[in-house]
Amino acid sequence: MSLKSFFDYLEIEKKYSSNTIEAYRNDLNVFSRFLTDEFEVNNINNTNYSYVRSWIVDLVNKGISNRSINRKITSLNSYFKFILKIGLINENPLTNHKALKTQKKIQLPFSENEMSNVLDLDNFEDNFTGARDRLIIDLFYTTGIRRIELIQLMISDVNINNKHIKVLGKRNKERIIPLIDSTINILNKYLLFREELKSDDTFLFITKKGKQVYEKLIYRIINKYFDTISTKVKKSPHIIRHSFATHLLNNGADLNSVKDLLGHSSLAATQVYTNRSIDEIKKVFAKSHPRNI
Repeated sequence: MSLKSFFDYLEIEKKYSSNTIEAYRNDLNVFSRFLTDEFEVNNINNTNYSYVRSWIVDLVNKGISNRSINRKITSLNSYFKFILKIGLINENPLTNHKALKTQKKIQLPFSENEMSNVLDLDNFEDNFTGARDRLIIDLFYTTGIRRIELIQLMISDVNINNKHIKVLGKRNKERIIPLIDSTINILNKYLLFREELKSDDTFLFITKKGKQVYEKLIYRIINKYFDTISTKVKKSPHIIRHSFATHLLNNGADLNSVKDLLGHSSLAATQVYTNRSIDEIKKVFAKSHPRNI
């Protein structure tokens, strides 16, 4: 019953994507089977840390990466925090757990040319779908908005007269992000097409059936248009957000302003975008060093 209550809670909170909830469900079910098979423990609520440690060893022996193991442990931790909160256990068995060390993945942003090419008007059909897809990609790039923030945008969050959108970010922190004129133009065109659908849904982005867009659709849209202009393996809303921050910094924006636009709570999270490519560093060096005559 506690597992069902946990997933009901995740659904109600609406902070988690369907993919995340499904991953949590799978991880908890796999761990539950492990407890039963290895320790004859039939109730996940009776877990102690030694059981978790044994599971980690088992996953390592099966060749599961440290990154994937950490994600699975995050699923367990979320569940144990929940049942601790509702009083089903007295202590979280993962309180003192330390995540396994992982190598940081280098995520390369799209270049300014790639972003210009993908947003070219000729790439999008002159209909509701084309206007919606173009606005989605444009908003990711001109506002640095997160995927879930974009999905949750309401029509009422858009202020065309004052040229900004209101975004509800992590930990329910609200921020205002300005809109540039070209984005306003794309937005107005999309809204005209949207009105023709006569949808009662109050979310800004909807499907052709008039329902709120969803995570898989967003990824399909990104891959559909970027597959034609970029050879990068990784194509996602986060990479466009990465491109937004990188291009702002490369063109002289200060770190604190970018931090506020991204909705980061600290500068440390924003500083990852300050790493420039080696080619750019070489150009600056060649141009600036007094010995390079």
